[in-house]
Amino acid sequence: SEHLKERTMQFAIEVLRLVEAFPRSVPADVIGHQVARSATSVASNYRGTCNARSRAEFIAKLGIVVEESDESEFWLALALRKQLSATNETERLRREASELRAIFGKSLGTARANVKLAKITK
Repeated sequence: SEHLKERTMQFAIEVLRLVEAFPRSVPADVIGHQVARSATSVASNYRGTCNARSRAEFIAKLGIVVEESDESEFWLALALRKQLSATNETERLRREASELRAIFGKSLGTARANVKLAKITK
């Protein structure tokens, strides 16, 4: 939990740093705004997941984290195609978004399965 809190925070910081280096243009501004929003949302919503008051709230918040990770991956892939910044750094962050999506997606699947199992065993 603490490791993922730090990892998502670092992801957000690095994406913000990347966006600061984007050239000033309408496409870059749109992509930069969207990826900055989704990457910071991964970190903030994961923190919320850790403080969930119920299993249902945990699952709902974790679903948001998965969606925002996926959205971050999309915007970073678009930034790559538009060649808005250093390719290596953008690709590294795109891979990180993909890894985070996989981690949180697996956790979400497990949480949902546990809810179903709990209903069956009652």
